[in-house]
Amino acid sequence: MNWTLEVVVVPVADVDRAKDFYAEQLGFAVDHDTTISEQLRVVQLTPPGSGCSIVVGKGVVEMPPGSVQGLQLVVADITAAHAQLAERGVDVSDIQVFAETGPRPYRDGDELNNVGFCYFSDPDGNGWAVQQISGRD
Repeated sequence: MNWTLEVVVVPVADVDRAKDFYAEQLGFAVDHDTTISEQLRVVQLTPPGSGCSIVVGKGVVEMPPGSVQGLQLVVADITAAHAQLAERGVDVSDIQVFAETGPRPYRDGDELNNVGFCYFSDPDGNGWAVQQISGRD
């Protein structure tokens, strides 16, 4: 039996602001935006190429906005992903390399496969990592 993770709920304070950030700045597809009642609205968004979506909304979770940390996106080229995030106005960290002595700044020519990361947060402070893993396309 397969068990697939398909949705992660991300707690936000302002649904429209979060929807704009994920759709417009990150390029996630808006799968649906459904208002069920004044107390319940569900917006599902999916990163390009991902089998797992996120849900932001009103009345969907009892966690404080910004309390989710460590969400991780995987890309084949971290330098291209970093450039795209910066071009879209996302406040993204510099690329880091996880070496034997711990994380350090990326230097031109460093191997990045599996060890290259950058980080950003959504407008509510939910924390994301982006990791390079080549060969998954």
